[in-house]
Amino acid sequence: MIIWIASYPKCGNTWVRSLLSAYYFSKDGEFNFDLLKNIRQFPSPYFFPNKINTVEEASASWLPVQKKIKETKKVYFLKTHNVYGAYKGNNFTTPDYTLGAINIVRDPRNVITSLMNHFSINEEDALKMMGNVHRNLRDRNDKDNYATYSFISSWDKNYKSWKITNNINKILIRYEDLEDNIEDTFSKIIKFTNKIMKKSDEIDFEKLKKSIKTTEFDLLKKKEEKEGFEEAIYSLDDSKTKAFFNLGRNNNYKKLLKNKTIKSIEELFGEEMKELGYL
Repeated sequence: MIIWIASYPKCGNTWVRSLLSAYYFSKDGEFNFDLLKNIRQFPSPYFFPNKINTVEEASASWLPVQKKIKETKKVYFLKTHNVYGAYKGNNFTTPDYTLGAINIVRDPRNVITSLMNHFSINEEDALKMMGNVHRNLRDRNDKDNYATYSFISSWDKNYKSWKITNNINKILIRYEDLEDNIEDTFSKIIKFTNKIMKKSDEIDFEKLKKSIKTTEFDLLKKKEEKEGFEEAIYSLDDSKTKAFFNLGRNNNYKKLLKNKTIKSIEELFGEEMKELGYL
């Protein structure tokens, strides 16, 4: 069965994944990049070793792979940016294969600046991406293989697709709560995952604190600079690999965005932003 770490891109998915991998897959909570192999991205070539030729073939492959995962009788944490729903007539997942979901959401005014860096796009194109309900995500460096194909839709549709489903266990986590009160927020995540995995309710706070300490943004950024990070994207436009861990707390939309763009985001996603306490 699968516990999804689900979010729109650049909303803190990798941070939560790092915290969970340090807590559940290390002896003492000490994080390193290799631990992330325990929580892989879905879909990805790891799960589809043979070439996927079309979008239809990609979406039709999602559930058969999850069926095989269930047959192992193990619990897998998987990262995804896909919406919860059907695409091309094929469900992304179902309660038959899903044990639960950690849905991470982030203020879209700060998401956009991270998208700009990650995908090497300007402010206007990043805004279009966030509002595009038909948007997909795929590694463009592999033009012929659809193994990485995800249907992410728009920022609001992605968030709401996981929020409104009532047939799976789930927890909603705001990126900002991780920033402002990480120990309590991560403890909430561990309590949730322990419960649905039928583990002891007891939390190893020493290990939890070590997991938090060793996944601080500045440490991750330094590790990437020293060791590289295989999930960083190579920019064809800039002919270089873009830093994955870029701004951290310096990602402040008030200092980085045009007023026109801020207003457009607030008009486009106003209902959801109010609901989440961003407005």
